[in-house]
Amino acid sequence: MRSQYHKSMLEIDVERNLILKAQVDIDNFEPLYNQNFERIFRFVYHRVESKEESADISSQVFLKAMLHIKNYKPGSIPFSAWLFRIAINEISNHYLRTKKSRSVDLELSQLNEFKEGADEELKEDRINNILDAIKKLPEKELLLIELRFFEGRSFKEISDILNITENNAKVKVYRVLDKIKLQIH
Repeated sequence: MRSQYHKSMLEIDVERNLILKAQVDIDNFEPLYNQNFERIFRFVYHRVESKEESADISSQVFLKAMLHIKNYKPGSIPFSAWLFRIAINEISNHYLRTKKSRSVDLELSQLNEFKEGADEELKEDRINNILDAIKKLPEKELLLIELRFFEGRSFKEISDILNITENNAKVKVYRVLDKIKLQIH
């Protein structure tokens, strides 16, 4: 699945028209929902690890998007980034409401991506140290690492999702990597 950042001009125009139609009449929101639900659900699921809770949170994301679609300004940021912002807030609210601890769902292939970005060797004893260091990160730092290394998002996508500059996204990611390196050495 191509990201918002790899869409053709035609696809961007089609999405813009869908947004404008939904802003005029909310009954036209369904195509935007269909186009984005799967990626938002996966994003939420990786952070919640329960299909039921993920479905509930994803439903809340799209309900809020429908209720506030008139506030979205096409062209300001990609529509998907706007949805991810809503999803991040809903996930945070979920953990506040349920008082559960945030889980980190990682696979070996994702650790390989992280290892390459962090310039670390992936030896058996290092894997546990890396996992422990990642699990101890504050929520905002963990989100940066997840977006960059586990979801493969560009710094531009991260900047749009987190409402920061692209340069700030790079700096923050590399600071978190340095922090992790200090913890595992």
